[in-house]
Amino acid sequence: MAQDRLYDLARLALAATGIILAIWLLKDVLTVVFAASLLAVILHGVARLLHRLTRLPYWLSLALVVLAILATLIGLGRMAGPGLGEQADKLRQALGTQAHGLHDRLSQSRWGRIALEQVPSSFGGDKQGGDGAGVPSGLAGSVAGFLGSVFGLFGTLVVVVIAGLYLAGAPGTYANGALRLVPVAHRRRAKGLLETAGHALWMWSAGQALDMLVVGILSGVGLWFIGVPLAAVLGVVAGLLNFVPYIGAIMGAVPAVIIAFSVTPAAGIETIVLYVAIQAFEGNVMAPLIQRRAVDLPPGLTILSQTAFGAILGIPGLIFATPLTAALLAVLAKATPELGPDERL
Repeated sequence: MAQDRLYDLARLALAATGIILAIWLLKDVLTVVFAASLLAVILHGVARLLHRLTRLPYWLSLALVVLAILATLIGLGRMAGPGLGEQADKLRQALGTQAHGLHDRLSQSRWGRIALEQVPSSFGGDKQGGDGAGVPSGLAGSVAGFLGSVFGLFGTLVVVVIAGLYLAGAPGTYANGALRLVPVAHRRRAKGLLETAGHALWMWSAGQALDMLVVGILSGVGLWFIGVPLAAVLGVVAGLLNFVPYIGAIMGAVPAVIIAFSVTPAAGIETIVLYVAIQAFEGNVMAPLIQRRAVDLPPGLTILSQTAFGAILGIPGLIFATPLTAALLAVLAKATPELGPDERL
């Protein structure tokens, strides 16, 4: 008996190790597959709603959804392009002026001069280093790596979009192909779990889309009221980045706060207060109401999943941690029996 239990434990440990190793080795591929699947779920869900409302063929509904998304992206690019370049130039000049002023103020005190001596000259300090031309050592390699990552990111996005379109165009074909890999005795259960995961992803996406829409509108209107340039574009950015819970809210506020400070310090402070108020409303009022009808994810589990998937998959894991966790929780809830009254803590 003891040997059998030891054998089962060793087999379980070996299987877990193999799964973890496979995930680690194939993490890039798995990230692309999940991103394409999530995109397919969103496109399929919206196209299905349009199909039900208009009675148009599904393929035509999907084509209209894709065209609407493309038109929106092109419109935002045309609206934001010239103004964004102008604001970037103004921001560069404002940051340069503020940096020189801060350097002059710090250089007037002893502790300020000590602090400036610890900051490289390429970043506005007095510490000498690099290659003598004001460029830190290794920057050329970093720039080359950045450019390579940008082109790699663009290629990955193209693959995700194309794969997502194919998956959304004929979801049954690919789902049935995956089910054929499952042993016959377990296909019915696997089908139920696959449907549960897809439903959870769609419900999470719908709830998150509503959350993003409200945050984007509140941000855009608030920035316009404060007088920050490109308020509509910054509102769209805040809404889109709110796709990533908690961390996305901070990332969405950064460009708006920087541009607001380039206008006046008072506008920058008002923008910070605006985003804090919006996130307080979103986290305490709107998100709980949405989660009641969508997918209920405990905040602690959301943060831990972002940490875990971010460590395993990098930035893509951080972005897709929440929908992936929502799908896994739904599958586990479907696959495992509920706790009895005497089993709950």
